Amino acid sequence: MPAPTDRLLTPATANTPKYTKTAMALHWVIAALMIWAFALGWIMTDIHGFSPTKLRYFAWHKWIGVTVLVLALARLLWRATHKPPPLPDTMHRWEETAAHLGHAALYVLMLAIPISGYFYTSAAGIPVVYLGVLPLPTIIGANPAIAATLKVLHIWLNYGLLAAVTGHLLAVVKHQLIDRQRLLQRMLPFGS
Repeated sequence: MPAPTDRLLTPATANTPKYTKTAMALHWVIAALMIWAFALGWIMTDIHGFSPTKLRYFAWHKWIGVTVLVLALARLLWRATHKPPPLPDTMHRWEETAAHLGHAALYVLMLAIPISGYFYTSAAGIPVVYLGVLPLPTIIGANPAIAATLKVLHIWLNYGLLAAVTGHLLAVVKHQLIDRQRLLQRMLPFGS
């Protein structure tokens, strides 16, 4: 059996096992929506006062958050009923552990961020009307002290997501370019 360092230098075959099309679609749509929500959150909080633009951005931010929550729940259900492709046998055990922990953190954050934002909005006494037509229930009554705590929690969870996504992307680069394990191809809807 070749040494681990020898195996890491061997490129993967063209028959890289892939995620299902549904898993790929959920991955990329949720990723795009989370990037959009993060950018909107960053921009809207820097707008002074209550301009129509700021209010529109807040509405979009909430709508995206609700959509991410629904899609993340669908993704969890899909993941629970569809086994992902196996990790390459060339990965070290610590890398497998880090991959599982990193994915678990991403799943937790995909749920915790929209939930904390929704609770924060409720505690701030602001209704959430999804897409401007569907009023969502108020979970927490207006409470400025709880709203302040939830706002800070929501912000820090987003910074946690930024750190987790950065780690995820660095791992993709390492496995793709250094280890040549073709892990990225598992999540791309095109190519082999």
